Amino acid sequence: MKGIVDPEAALGASLFGGAFTFPVMVAHRSALEHNIATLAAFTRQYGLTFAPHAKTTMSPELVRAQLDAGAWGLTVATPSQALTLREFGVSRIVLANQVFDPAGLTALAGQLADDPAFEFLCFVDSTAGVEALSRHAGARPFRVLAELGHEGGRGGSRTLAQLLEVASAAEAAEGVELAGVAGYEGSLGSAREVRAYLHRLLEALEHLRVRGPILSVGGSQWFDVIGRELAACQATVMLRSGAYVSHDDGYYRERTPYTRMDGELRAALEIWAHVLSVPEPGLAVVGFGKRDAPFDEGLPIPRGAVADATVLKVQDQHAVLRLAPGSPVGPGDLVSFGISHPCTAFDKWRAIPVVDEEYVVVDLINTFF
Repeated sequence: MKGIVDPEAALGASLFGGAFTFPVMVAHRSALEHNIATLAAFTRQYGLTFAPHAKTTMSPELVRAQLDAGAWGLTVATPSQALTLREFGVSRIVLANQVFDPAGLTALAGQLADDPAFEFLCFVDSTAGVEALSRHAGARPFRVLAELGHEGGRGGSRTLAQLLEVASAAEAAEGVELAGVAGYEGSLGSAREVRAYLHRLLEALEHLRVRGPILSVGGSQWFDVIGRELAACQATVMLRSGAYVSHDDGYYRERTPYTRMDGELRAALEIWAHVLSVPEPGLAVVGFGKRDAPFDEGLPIPRGAVADATVLKVQDQHAVLRLAPGSPVGPGDLVSFGISHPCTAFDKWRAIPVVDEEYVVVDLINTFF
């Protein structure tokens, strides 16, 4: 397994004691525990129902930790992720996407029929989506949230009239039950835009004839605005933020709501790798690359002995650094990096050592992508 020589010898061992090959990505226990507790406290403070997005980690250990901290359930993006969470034992799942996959819908309908305790919600933004759900429904209906989007966004009806058409279709369709409204504000660029969008969602909710409606929102950039704007909402407000669990040293560090309010999230993930070559003055090649670290929302962030360096690019198995003048870093040195964008970090590792402050391995996080 990548990064681990002997899983049985890993627990209780030093990360640097020979049980691990490099590169390896680790998770810091204290940061994970802090982040999970921080968002649990935030959602309690504002009376939000929390269904964190499990696509970030797809880890049974972290899913269980989030549920133990008070999460109502978990969110996923695909039917296969939902079915994987069912194998983890999760009984409440939100599929925050449109669903047309016949095999996935048939399997989920079977899960609903076989387990009366299983609660499942998914999004719909077209009459075609309603029809697909209706065709594959089983003994229990698919409960749906009519998604309202915004210009330039991803899914979601673009106007209230379109959403109401979809909602009416859901109310009329056999095997489909309308449960409320959903949206995603994470791609909006300002608090003003987010507030306006949230009020459009509230307006949509007012037009629905739903008892005990749900309003589902939430990326990891604007949950402070959501808490303030929707605290008095006469509906179950369901927050779906997921990247918080590990946070990062790049994309989310710059965008977290904790740049605007008291408290903090802490970067939990770190990659260690050897310097393989210093082929010319000021240039270093390090032994990790695109297969080991995310690169879609910013390159890895040098730490420790290379904190003054700059990552110029990452290739399949190499990272190229510009070293600071006079840097003593040389071939064979073991150096570390933070990551930017956790949602494309966990999927690169089947097992991630969890370490304490002394880099002793106290647990393993398994991932199932």
